Amino acid sequence: MAPGHMKPTIAMAKLFASRGIKTTIISTPQNVAFFSKTIERSKDSGFEIGVLLLKFPSVKVGLPGGCKCGHMVETREELQKFMKATSLLDQQLVKLLEEHQPNCLVADNCFPWTTDLAAKFGIPRLVFHGINFISLCISQHLIKMDSSTLLKSDSEALLIPDLPYEIKLARTHIPNYLKEETELRNFLEWTAETERKSYGVVVNSFYELEPAYADHYRKFLGIKAWHIGPTFLCNKDTYASLDEHECLKWLNSKTPNSVVYVSFGSVIKFGDAQLLEIALGLEASGQQFIWVVKKEKSDEGKKEDWLPEGFEKRVEGRERTCSKRVGSTVIEAVSAGVPMATWPAFSDQFYNEKLVTQILGIGVGVGVQKWELFGGEKVGKRNIERVVTQIMVGEKAEEMRSRAKRLGELARKSVEEDGSSYKDLNALIQELGLHSTTPN
Repeated sequence: MAPGHMKPTIAMAKLFASRGIKTTIISTPQNVAFFSKTIERSKDSGFEIGVLLLKFPSVKVGLPGGCKCGHMVETREELQKFMKATSLLDQQLVKLLEEHQPNCLVADNCFPWTTDLAAKFGIPRLVFHGINFISLCISQHLIKMDSSTLLKSDSEALLIPDLPYEIKLARTHIPNYLKEETELRNFLEWTAETERKSYGVVVNSFYELEPAYADHYRKFLGIKAWHIGPTFLCNKDTYASLDEHECLKWLNSKTPNSVVYVSFGSVIKFGDAQLLEIALGLEASGQQFIWVVKKEKSDEGKKEDWLPEGFEKRVEGRERTCSKRVGSTVIEAVSAGVPMATWPAFSDQFYNEKLVTQILGIGVGVGVQKWELFGGEKVGKRNIERVVTQIMVGEKAEEMRSRAKRLGELARKSVEEDGSSYKDLNALIQELGLHSTTPN
């Protein structure tokens, strides 16, 4: 669906393969190029991982021929066409299942049609979620609500019912397509239903991060689930991106905990006006920073015209800009044991913000008030300066850092032998009756 989906999926495949299980990744040629080197390195390490290809029907649904991954979608109309295209992959997948006869099918949550397809072949379908338990819980509760409840005044916060702790969302934090009958709402209802109907759900999280929500999802909502994350801790080469001779060399010369990492993932596309505000906010904070700025191939090597005049000279020695990211998800930051400045835009990001700022107490929000996939709400330089300073300077920053460091230690322990995620993966393999060998 997007690089943010692919990376944990590849890492999960390697986890299964590390247990001696023959694993096959099904994707499209363009997306396979994204992770082919990782798979080759895994094979060299003795992991049995194969790759099978599907042709993505972009042109058939009216998309540009090169649009074969979700982060290339530019408009809501294109998003709807993209989702339709994914549902047209079913017959190709049927042929692969007939030919290879797997014991289990693990599919991204955005492929709801695979639940019934797997049932026809008499094999379990596992839903794979790259998100955490709190987001899964909130999503399941929201989709069950009547749209009229979600349409009440934007000034009135919405209490999510039945959760372990009180969570209130501003109605502007809820996507508009949930508030009315739309194709996307129907699609999300379908994904939520097939999530409940599937054999179970594999979650890229660890129990110690959100125990109350892991229990709520399994016991109150009644959905079988296994936490196997943070997957990237077992597969760090899947995520390596920064130029070691530039950013990492510079970073290693700095005092620990003195550099801010700024990245917005693979989907968010900011205009020049917002990039200018980020630059001014980072400059005003006085902090050292690494800033990942996405560039098109045609723009590589060009000077950024949106940078304020004299910016590079004024921040000389305390900044590095890169065009490739190491990571910017909540689970990656938690595993690194660092506090966060949260800037939600769409999907589950507002739910993640609640986890980080309200429940875990390891972050500060920039103050975004509106869910928006395309465009987004502009955040000014003063808010950016404020949050960067709050997570880096002072007693509260140290308290957040201490809590974050403890969570990072728990994350690392969870994937080690006898850790909670290590044992949950073993339990899943045993329940599925898959042949497993002792991990290296």
